[in-house]
Amino acid sequence: MSTEEKVPWSNDNDEIPWANPTKNSSSSVQVGGATMSGQFTQTNATLAVILAVIGAILLVGSGGGGICCSIPAIILANGALTITNSQPGHPDAGTAKAAQIIGWIVTAITILVIIGFLLIIVGIGSLGLVFGS
Repeated sequence: MSTEEKVPWSNDNDEIPWANPTKNSSSSVQVGGATMSGQFTQTNATLAVILAVIGAILLVGSGGGGICCSIPAIILANGALTITNSQPGHPDAGTAKAAQIIGWIVTAITILVIIGFLLIIVGIGSLGLVFGS
């Protein structure tokens, strides 16, 4: 190909239009195998993290009330993870995962605290049966 010939798909100065996204603003840029277009579906990941943290604070403060916020946080985080997993490179992916992890930890600790209280009550009741009569 001689230097006088123009490349048929070039717009300006023998440049390939898709190689320079600043020249062709409607093209998307592919980074690491994922197309980045800047348009992502909104998620409730931030709300899920807020509920999970409130659940953790209630767990520490009340000894078992955190489950009222952690279960909704898990549900919202699962919905957000469904969206973020279908869209590679979604900015809320880490937030949704963190909300899910915190929510499950708070739920597990709350269940353990409730089981502990039940064992204490059963233990005290059995002592009453043994020594009460």
